[in-house]
Amino acid sequence: QVQLVESGGGAVQPGGSLRLSCTASGFRLDDYSVAWFRQAPGKEREGVSCLSSSNGLTDHADSVKDRFTLYTDRSKNMVYLQMNSLKPEDTAVYYCAARGPGRLYCRADAPSEHEYDYWGQGTQVTVSS
Repeated sequence: QVQLVESGGGAVQPGGSLRLSCTASGFRLDDYSVAWFRQAPGKEREGVSCLSSSNGLTDHADSVKDRFTLYTDRSKNMVYLQMNSLKPEDTAVYYCAARGPGRLYCRADAPSEHEYDYWGQGTQVTVSS
């Protein structure tokens, strides 16, 4: 069964850190571009970070650049989003997604979420004092 399962969300004060995890089952993340999206209340879902399967490079939205890092653990078939210096505007439900298989290029803002094949159920991140 193909599945993505996120974990690691929670509540944190501004300036704090969280690490989100996403575990893939039923397929190998190596063969897919993987991305993190988020959706804040009343807003559209937006791309945060992605890892291209075509060139192994990551890209981050300007709003999280230098604060968030996406990386994978191939041995565990997992992808992570390390989030530092969190701000209240980072509050959202965070989703991991995978697109493939194949050598596919992505940016944080492209392709659209509709191009992604597999999605996790989401994990809530709340940044508040």
